Amino acid sequence: MRNTAMIVLLMIFGVSCASVKCCQCTGAKKVQRYGSVIGLKAEKLDEYKNLHAACWPEIQKKITECNIRNYSIYLRKLDNGKHYLFGYFEYVGMDFDGDMKKMAEDPMTKKWWSYTDPCQEPMPDRGEGNWWAGMEEVFHQD
Repeated sequence: MRNTAMIVLLMIFGVSCASVKCCQCTGAKKVQRYGSVIGLKAEKLDEYKNLHAACWPEIQKKITECNIRNYSIYLRKLDNGKHYLFGYFEYVGMDFDGDMKKMAEDPMTKKWWSYTDPCQEPMPDRGEGNWWAGMEEVFHQD
């Protein structure tokens, strides 16, 4: 079962602010950046790419409704011969756990995951209850 703090859900890696001043003082929205990784089964590579080449509009709408912006997934085959996905997104809401719960309970999202999850191979050292493994941000430049 997925952790409600899911999508690709992870650890908070940083905060970005449009100005040098504190976001709370300026009224600017706090942006939380997330990076995560998961394996991709070689025999499911084409299926996974095809799914995302024609991502369902309902999924894209739900991602936006849940305050996720600038969401990208990258694919890379490493020297070990295995394929890995790197996911990145920015969260602009005020209740991450609530938004992730809303996404996890959405019937269309559940259906989407029923197609994408069998393509993926979670990392053995991912966090308890997480599907994707969180990554540590070591550098960011606005």
